Amino acid sequence: MDFEQARFNMVEQQIRPWNVLDFDVLDAVADIPREAFVMDAQRGYAYSDLPLVLPNGGYMLEPKIVARMIQGLALKKTDNVLEVGTGSGYATAILASLAGQVQTFDTDSTQLHTAKAVLDRLDFHNIRYEHGDGFAECHSHDRYDAVYIGGGLPAVPENLKARLNDGGRMVVIAGKAPVQHCLLITRQGDEFAQTVLFDTLVTGLDAKSVPAQSAKFKF
Repeated sequence: MDFEQARFNMVEQQIRPWNVLDFDVLDAVADIPREAFVMDAQRGYAYSDLPLVLPNGGYMLEPKIVARMIQGLALKKTDNVLEVGTGSGYATAILASLAGQVQTFDTDSTQLHTAKAVLDRLDFHNIRYEHGDGFAECHSHDRYDAVYIGGGLPAVPENLKARLNDGGRMVVIAGKAPVQHCLLITRQGDEFAQTVLFDTLVTGLDAKSVPAQSAKFKF
């Protein structure tokens, strides 16, 4: 299979039409080999517009959703980013391509090790890996310019808002079926502005199955 052509087709047919127009995000997506992050049996459809299962039963988000969420963060090379839910490491790679430093958490040590091995092979050196709960209060002293959450949640994690620097941004998909909202939350001093980037329906951060209605949800 010509993965380079498949990657080009993904960008042009899935990601650009979904209003991902930031050149830096598009360049990152065009450069990162998504086939490296999927199981061997999935390589033939690594660039399909589908949530792909992980070895631990979790799911990778569709590439257009990852790209649009990360576009919302408007990352700079000086940004320190928190990722909750490393998963395959694909979103981690895009974040690390655009930001200065990424600290990524996953509760599954085996999955975290697998993602790190792929990211090491791709020569990413600005990522810190943490086995544990990225929402935990024991990390409450850490501060970030951006927060990316790699799966759906029933509600906005209020404790993570306090860990944003002034001007910091968080993207999170929150809510329940039949529709969830991808939210951009921006800190402005002690106030927080919230914008809906798009509506969708995705697997939960710790989900082991695709939402029943996801196959027929219209974007």
